[in-house]
Amino acid sequence: MTAKIGYDEVEVGTELPPGTFPVTRDTLVRYAGASGDFNPIHFNERFAKEVGLPDVIAHGMFTMAEAVRVVTDWAGDPGAVVEYGVRFTKPVVVPNDDKGAVVEVTAKVAEKLGDRQVRVDIAASSAGQKVLGLARAVVRLA
Repeated sequence: MTAKIGYDEVEVGTELPPGTFPVTRDTLVRYAGASGDFNPIHFNERFAKEVGLPDVIAHGMFTMAEAVRVVTDWAGDPGAVVEYGVRFTKPVVVPNDDKGAVVEVTAKVAEKLGDRQVRVDIAASSAGQKVLGLARAVVRLA
């Protein structure tokens, strides 16, 4: 599948619309059920602190999925993402309150590749800390 965005119209440096994604403890419980990842660091505050974490943290794969939403929303087709990878740099700490945490994501076209593909570099942070490093997606455009 290809995106609705045209390869010929996109330039290196094009900034994608940013995204902000809320994360609450309820979100983590739902994600655990969907993914089957019931590691207690994602829902048990006491356990998380016993293993050295500041509090309950979001699943890494959840954070990774939220970050790429900026790219899939921009492309108009999730199937246009042909490659995606990140390094986890800091966890998303999710306090037990009505607000939870927020993952803030920005992205821009870093390189035009062959075969109507572009590389998009993604930056994701939460509470002022970078949570993903070397986050990159390759997207096939129309």
